[in-house]
Amino acid sequence: MVKHQPLQVYEKQVLVSFVTGIYGCRWKRYQRSQDDSSRWECLWFIILCSTFLLLLVWAYFWLVAQNDFDDFNWSVYNRSGEWRDETIPILASTTMGFSYISVLMILAFFHISLGQQLNLYWLHKIGVLATLLTTIAGIISVDDIWADEWDILLVSLQSTAPFLHIGALTTVTALSWLVAGYVVRRERSNFQMMVLITYIIILLALYLTPLTFSCPCVMDSLSLKPRPDVIGRRGAPMLAPENTIVSFNRALQHGASSLEADVTLSVDGVPFLMRDRTLRRTTDASTVFPYRQHDDAAFFNWTELRSLNAGRWFLERDPYWTVDTLTGRDRSRIGNQTVCSLLEMLRLAVRANISALLNVRRPPVGHPRYRSWFMNTMWTVQKAGISQKRVTMVTWTYGTDREKVRGFQETTNEKLSVAEIRQRGITSLTLHYSKASHKDIQEYLANNLSVTIYPVNEPWLYSILWCSGVPSVSSDAPQVLRKVPYPIWLMSQNAYSFIWITSDLVSLAVVIGIFSFQNYHMIRWRMSGSQNCNPEQIMLSAVSHRSNRDVNVMKERLIVSELNNRLRSAEELSYENGNARYSHGDLSSTFHREQNMGC
Repeated sequence: MVKHQPLQVYEKQVLVSFVTGIYGCRWKRYQRSQDDSSRWECLWFIILCSTFLLLLVWAYFWLVAQNDFDDFNWSVYNRSGEWRDETIPILASTTMGFSYISVLMILAFFHISLGQQLNLYWLHKIGVLATLLTTIAGIISVDDIWADEWDILLVSLQSTAPFLHIGALTTVTALSWLVAGYVVRRERSNFQMMVLITYIIILLALYLTPLTFSCPCVMDSLSLKPRPDVIGRRGAPMLAPENTIVSFNRALQHGASSLEADVTLSVDGVPFLMRDRTLRRTTDASTVFPYRQHDDAAFFNWTELRSLNAGRWFLERDPYWTVDTLTGRDRSRIGNQTVCSLLEMLRLAVRANISALLNVRRPPVGHPRYRSWFMNTMWTVQKAGISQKRVTMVTWTYGTDREKVRGFQETTNEKLSVAEIRQRGITSLTLHYSKASHKDIQEYLANNLSVTIYPVNEPWLYSILWCSGVPSVSSDAPQVLRKVPYPIWLMSQNAYSFIWITSDLVSLAVVIGIFSFQNYHMIRWRMSGSQNCNPEQIMLSAVSHRSNRDVNVMKERLIVSELNNRLRSAEELSYENGNARYSHGDLSSTFHREQNMGC
């Protein structure tokens, strides 16, 4: 009869089972391993980290690009001919992908902290690879359709850089626990030194990064300029159909100080408001004039234009998800809108005692009014009874047509030097936010040039332009900017320097403390003069302050090694009735007595 006695009692490790089970589908203890991860699994960990960082940038891009969602959908429409809100599937897939990869990253770091092998389950490998390829495909597509939008990343850093710096510093400081555990508790190797040096370089770079920041809102509050005026760009297109009377009225109700419109000339010389080249998107031309729906809007006469409905599309497509907020009366009024003439819009501006910004589009070649297009627009302005000083023209031609603008406020959407602006006699600029840096804005304002920035639909962008001193912005969302009575954040240079230096010092102290704590048992052993202890006792002493997992593993190895030595030298085998009996009890009691002995 064989006498059995357990050599080791295994504790239930719920956390380890949960982590390794989800990450690598290793739910049982015997399926796990604390050996070093293979190079193949390390490669997959690098792919996982790269996917996470790429998705982080991708998610941040779409977060700040909300300012231009309308322009994105409009760009897609010009390519496909169908109006759809393409941002919804992109945001949904980005959110799911980022959440999935983030969970895997957290589990991977748990594996490293617990000393487990990084064995990523094959199904997760497919998911990571699919997420990576989908993100790369999305980046390529955006670069093809919307390449200019990448500039918003640099613009947004003027507002978010201080907060991103604190977040990155906190993350890298927290990672010092894993780096210290990897470098301190293992035998020295070149790869460990490379990891340590890389970590130190990244940490020092983060400490000095604020030196490269250029944040307009880091300024004295006493130097803050008055709140920028808000121009209703095509009215309030998020609340009513763009370039319609009801849209302009909505803009005025939400505090717009001026109105902006896109002007096209009909075939019989009537200026009307239309952003697109055709009438398909914002009218029912495809139903009323099915054979002419792809024709240029300028080749329709005013009677034909007036017969079209310019509001029903807004109720049917709900391009900004705002139709549910409308009352029954508002929906009835919007549903009866028709194409708006320039005369109607200017008369509304006269009644409201505000100015107008007109983006005038020259008719295509072959149009009956191709040569007299600007004169028709000027006659309409005079007929409306609005002062010429209250009308600003944005034109793209500077030959003989430029002379006709005399008496009006002329602006350009080109980024020009101050000398060129003076030479052309321009008094103001209307620039895209990506073309106007803080330095450029300060230079223009110093030379008494008025600057209008477009499109500004998000509070963070409005805030940094306010801090830059911009006098006016053009917005598709005056109802949103109306709720920004003060910049989102404003901080003096001294306050920001204090926060920056304090954060760096706290981070440095935490990193040094973590490395010292991870290495304290080795320092104590060297200072205690314990080098004369036997190797087995030194090993047990070194792990005395490790986690239970490390202690259990070391004990298991010592027990197996001791039993192997005992069994090779033991001759105390007795045979009774042809059966062998081993004295396990004696061996175990002997081992436990030796284990409890000191040096």
